[in-house]
This record gives sequence, structure tokens and C-alpha cells, in this order.
Amino acid sequence: MPSFDIVSELDKHELQNALDQANKEVTTRYDFKGTDSEFELKGTTVTMKTQSDFQLDQMFDILVQKANRRGIDVKCMERKDADIQLKTAKQVVEMKEGLDAPLAKKIIKAIKDSKIKVQAANQGDSIRVTGKKRDDLQQVMQLLRGMEDLELPLQYNNFRD
Repeated sequence: MPSFDIVSELDKHELQNALDQANKEVTTRYDFKGTDSEFELKGTTVTMKTQSDFQLDQMFDILVQKANRRGIDVKCMERKDADIQLKTAKQVVEMKEGLDAPLAKKIIKAIKDSKIKVQAANQGDSIRVTGKKRDDLQQVMQLLRGMEDLELPLQYNNFRD
């Protein structure tokens, strides 16, 4: 029976490459000269350090630009509140991955409401979709690509016939 999995994964290697490029750009730009600005990655958390909140906004724009070039969707970035003190400013950007329960329920409900003859089952941080025909599975993929109100980018893997 044909099936595939719906997941939301983050390519950590590409994220590291994007941060390396962003760090290189920050060190060469004139408006960041002498500010000791940098990006740090720990797990899936990116920390931006600089001197002012205006520079934090510029750094976030650089991060978004470099991540987009590397194929990382901006939807998975969640900016936290900035921690601004006298001479330092720090902000955390959380990179989200995995399908949480409310989003999984929303996706399953959309699949069931579409009346396509498939079954969708939540499997932790992925959703398994099975059907009798490959065309039905492709219709589900098209349906989900057309949904605008999803908070995370979706990938489809483990396609089996």
C-alpha cells in the first residue's frame, strides 16, 4: 500500500554553513567594525551578539538572507525578545523543527476534510499518510503545499509504493 511521511526537518549542516557566511559578512561590513558582533549556534538555537538593537535587526536580516540562499525556510525561525544592556545586545533565534500536536491535528483535519481516500496517522513528530493509489497521495501533497496558514515548512519523505 503506497505511503509517505510528512515531516518538518531542519538541515543543521546547511544552517551551520549559513551562519558561517553570516559571521564572515558581519566581520567585513563597515557598520559592524569594532562591535565584536557574532552568530553562535548551540543545537537549534542561534544567538546573535552585538552592541545595539538596531544592529540586531541588521544581523537578523543577514541571517534570513543567508538561510534563504541555503534553502532554510524563514517560517522555522522564531525570534525571542532581545536582551539589551548598556554596551551589549543579545537575541536568541529558535529554529523550530518537528510537528507539534496542534499542527499535526490541523494537518490531519485538512486531509480528512478534503475527502481524498487516504488515511493519516500521527506518529510523534511525523504524520504517515497511506492510500490505495499513488495519485491520491500526490493530491494530498498538492493540498498541503497550497495551505498558507502552516507555521512550519513541510517535507515529504519515505515515499513507498
